Amino acid sequence: MSRGEAGRVLLSEWTKIRSVRSTVWTLATALVVTVGFGMLICLLVRNTFDEMSPRDRVTFDPTLTSFAGTSLGQLAMIAFGVLVVSGEYSTGMIRASLAAVPRRGLLMSAKVAVATVLALAVGMATSFLTFLLGQAMLGSHRTNLGEPDVLRAVFGGGLYMGLIALFAMGVAWMLRSPMLSFGVLIPFFFMISSILANVSATRKLGRYLPDQAGSWIMSVVNTGDRPYGPWAGLGIMVLWVVAALLGGYLVLRRRDA
Repeated sequence: MSRGEAGRVLLSEWTKIRSVRSTVWTLATALVVTVGFGMLICLLVRNTFDEMSPRDRVTFDPTLTSFAGTSLGQLAMIAFGVLVVSGEYSTGMIRASLAAVPRRGLLMSAKVAVATVLALAVGMATSFLTFLLGQAMLGSHRTNLGEPDVLRAVFGGGLYMGLIALFAMGVAWMLRSPMLSFGVLIPFFFMISSILANVSATRKLGRYLPDQAGSWIMSVVNTGDRPYGPWAGLGIMVLWVVAALLGGYLVLRRRDA
């Protein structure tokens, strides 16, 4: 593979993504929803802080509180990952893409590379804005980037948002249908994962699911209820993402468009 060929494929994938309004809007929505909801929760916490129990005040994590909107913002990142991949299948464009780039590994790598750059850029911008504006809403209860582990949590929040999109891409490649992908991912992240992580019988298993493990990176106050640290949790999420992308590649390589 020549550099020129790889460059042309990358440019092609960049053109595809930026020319589809839905993918652009999903990234914008991820930023707005995460920042806006995080600010709202921080404002509510500031106004009700004196009503919190002594235990809740001691374990209060201002950094994690500012990321309260991530649970909604990740829905938009999931949509971005699904649409980037399955949009070509629903429109039939995948046939033209494979005809132009028969090497399926190259096609997938270029799409993943472009989507990763976009998702991480938006994820980082979202994470830092969410933190800074959320802390402004917290008033006297705020923290700052100079405090221990705070910068790690904010930087990790951006990584988490980007990894969510990549995981969704892998699933979309395996399922090859936007409706089916949404039908699996949304219930998984918004219902099944939370239930498994909070029910005593499945709690140990639930903590190793991608979102439950990865989101630990955004915590600063250690409550001692996880068998792994923040970076190890993110590492677990990375393994899930690699497995999803590998599954997507195997499906792409073995099945016709």
